[in-house]
Amino acid sequence: MMPRALRRLVHLMLFCPLSKGLQSRLPAIKVKYLLLAWLGILVISWIVYMQYASYSELCRGHVCHMVICDHYRRGIISGSSCKALCDQRTLTLQRCMSTSSTHQVYNGLWKEKPVVIKCGVEDPVKTDGAPDSMLRQEMSLFDKPTRGTSMDEFKEMLHSFLKVNLGEQSSLSTLVDRVITLADVNQDGKVSLAEAKSIWALLQINEFLLMVALQEKEHTPKLLGFCGDLYVTERVSHNSLYRLEVPNSLQSLIPEALSSSLNHWLAPAWPRRARITIGLLEFVEEVFHGSYGSFLICDANPYHVGYNSKYDCKMANLRSVASEAVVRGFLKGRRCETNGDCTYGRDCTATCDRLVKQCNTEVVQPNLAKVCVLLQDYLLFGAPSDLRGDLEKQLRTCVTLSGLASQMEVHHSLVLNNLKTLLWKKISNTQYS
Repeated sequence: MMPRALRRLVHLMLFCPLSKGLQSRLPAIKVKYLLLAWLGILVISWIVYMQYASYSELCRGHVCHMVICDHYRRGIISGSSCKALCDQRTLTLQRCMSTSSTHQVYNGLWKEKPVVIKCGVEDPVKTDGAPDSMLRQEMSLFDKPTRGTSMDEFKEMLHSFLKVNLGEQSSLSTLVDRVITLADVNQDGKVSLAEAKSIWALLQINEFLLMVALQEKEHTPKLLGFCGDLYVTERVSHNSLYRLEVPNSLQSLIPEALSSSLNHWLAPAWPRRARITIGLLEFVEEVFHGSYGSFLICDANPYHVGYNSKYDCKMANLRSVASEAVVRGFLKGRRCETNGDCTYGRDCTATCDRLVKQCNTEVVQPNLAKVCVLLQDYLLFGAPSDLRGDLEKQLRTCVTLSGLASQMEVHHSLVLNNLKTLLWKKISNTQYS
């Protein structure tokens, strides 16, 4: 039975007349809330539609799987992951992480271990949408080397390709041998035509080439396998410096200040951020004059830098890193009116010589300066009070670095080492070191 007091309250709410003032306002109140409700439904429906449309456009892993496995079964391609992907089904695509319809990225499982699977898909605009048209488009990826190419000729092909993409390096022969070993999937000391076609197609992917060239570096994700132009890497626990990534469809609705505040709140403790930063600075060192030349970070983006469960920095995305040789080749002889015309990628910018209207080939802002711009917000919020002044000073010096040759060698190394030392002193001999 309902208590007497509660019954009385319900009776008053249901049957007692409303005040005359409220009665006169009731129609307006109803219309107001009805409009708000409809507006809310429209906004939610638009968000759901945009997310679905974006997902269906960006996430085309089924096409990638179909094309790769068709080529594998026809003997056109080979690779260490082909059986697992196409026959045994122990390599599976799961959560879609793609940001481009032509570059598919998926979290997946390989023998129950978490991995990342990446592959290229032809732009759907350029095809008629039929599966066989996609297969025809993909055939052009595996047109080299041709039947009859000898091992010596293939090695020469590789050497010439690497020279163009990495510059003249004394160590290129070692890298050619590394590529040959990687291509020899069955380890019989020979490279079959399918193996050669697969590794050649993979080398056309900038990120794959960099992973091979930097595979011994601590902050580069490990390459685990490949099949045709699909490749598998270790999964980085956190694939961004920040935990909150606002989808493109919602960026206009969520103020930047709000997302920034949420990221501050969700961020790891400051000592852990310092440890991640030290790893990122070490990566800058690794690519600054490496065994196979220098590399430039052409999009210093927090969503390209990740870290693992131990807070060791791992580059989650190497697609925006380019060899200095490629950037110089792009800029050499390029016509320009402003410095903006002399930009490779997002922010590898050189100056425009307005007298001859051609780009200079030296990028103005070095890797370290770009990384320090990224780190200003990441490191300064929550920084220890006794360190904050020195840290601000070091970062200000860092972001003003020029890429001119006269500064790069000594000044670059000095600033980088000073920043690393400052952070390491604070966290050394603690649980975070």
